[in-house]
Amino acid sequence: MNTNSPTSLSRTHVLIIIVAAIGFLFDTYELLMTPLVAPAAIAELLKVPQNNPLVTAWVGRLLWITALCGGVFGLLGGWLTDKLGRKFVMAGAIFIYSFSPVAAAYSTSLETFIFFRCTTFIGVCVEFVAAITWIAELFEDKKQKEKWLGITQAFASLGGVLVTTMSAWILANAATLPTLGLPAGLGAATPGTWRFLLLTGMLPAIPIALLLPFVPESRVWQERRAAGTLKRPSFGALFSPELRRVTLLTAALSACAYGIAFGALQVTVARVTPGLPELSAQAKQLAPLRKAGEALNTKLNATTDPAERGKLIAEIKANFVQQQPINKDVQAMSNRVQFFQEMGGLTGRIALAVLIIVGISRRALLRVFQFPAVVILPVTYFVLFAKGGDAFLWGYAACGLLTVAQFSYFGEYLPKVFPLHLRGTGGSFATNVGGRMIGTSAALLTANVIAPMIAGGDAKPMHIAQAAGYVAVSIAVLALVLGYFLPEPKAEVQE
Repeated sequence: MNTNSPTSLSRTHVLIIIVAAIGFLFDTYELLMTPLVAPAAIAELLKVPQNNPLVTAWVGRLLWITALCGGVFGLLGGWLTDKLGRKFVMAGAIFIYSFSPVAAAYSTSLETFIFFRCTTFIGVCVEFVAAITWIAELFEDKKQKEKWLGITQAFASLGGVLVTTMSAWILANAATLPTLGLPAGLGAATPGTWRFLLLTGMLPAIPIALLLPFVPESRVWQERRAAGTLKRPSFGALFSPELRRVTLLTAALSACAYGIAFGALQVTVARVTPGLPELSAQAKQLAPLRKAGEALNTKLNATTDPAERGKLIAEIKANFVQQQPINKDVQAMSNRVQFFQEMGGLTGRIALAVLIIVGISRRALLRVFQFPAVVILPVTYFVLFAKGGDAFLWGYAACGLLTVAQFSYFGEYLPKVFPLHLRGTGGSFATNVGGRMIGTSAALLTANVIAPMIAGGDAKPMHIAQAAGYVAVSIAVLALVLGYFLPEPKAEVQE
């Protein structure tokens, strides 16, 4: 590795950057498969129509179960990163999340499908922490380290764009794709498109397998281990007097970032978008059809008589055919809303990388995104949602920018504040316990607690939007306050 010219990149550096960028990109790709494949997969495996309440219930359970498994095992993965090595654990995690979707594509039961979605999330949660620890230690020059941590994490936002594009391509070309032994869809001669999309989850395994032999393990970690001077990682050490403050604050702030993302941004596409003013005509047309569909599904779930079930399923399909042209308009708007959020997130990651290169202090850098969030989040959900149109889209993009940038912030900050033997463990505690286990529960708070309270019963899109605004601004204010207590990283934390 070339350390004499810190401004230039050696071939090894370039390979490291490529591996890290692939890892971060497919982190998001694998995670965002869930909303694209889950409804169709669950409906097929339960043998019920896709608009059946059981499907909605199981999609919610799937999101909760996968986040919980990812958090628990991701925490263990962080400890293994400190115990077994950064490159080793990162590679293992990438292969786990590459082959788990393939196994899920061949699922013939809901239990199997959920199991392999859980292992996918576990792989992603472990890979993220191992990768940021690995790349932070392989660049010995401080400026290079900061720059490439920021730049490679920006690729994570491209994962959402790529998986959405791949889904659209598969939908358009499914009839010409080889079945590859995939089970046929319910009542169809060919596999469901969700199975083909899951198969693409193996894509990162190919370049990673080719490149890994040519990239090194963390030199400083390897040397300490060989010399017998590497301290043993432990979860208890995170709460020692010298680390307790940074451990708790980074976990809390990570929970805030994930809380805004899941409690507001993630519920917007599916639950808030149908209530936009430009879809008011479609909403009026859909209301009686959906009410009739819900009644038919309630009857279907209450009967076990094969003849009766067959008759009800036929009526549900007819109802769905009536809804389909209207739902296409709603879906088109949902895709547009999702695109703006993804582009906002990508811009946020790029902005963070630029500010890191400029050299702004880490506490000031976090406030660059926290202060505007306190204003833009409530304006978007309380004001712009009612106006709709481009105003809402650009406001939502700004929300994505300010929120997603904070994910990259902690990816760059965490390796600096924990000593060498605790970098994986500490980073994993903040990201997985704080973010994925606690922060993601904000989605439940928004959709299942606050929105029904506002509505006084069944929550409609306008109530979800209000709930998302309350949750987002409350968390944003909390994050801003907590940020003032976050310590500035020392030059290097090795012991």
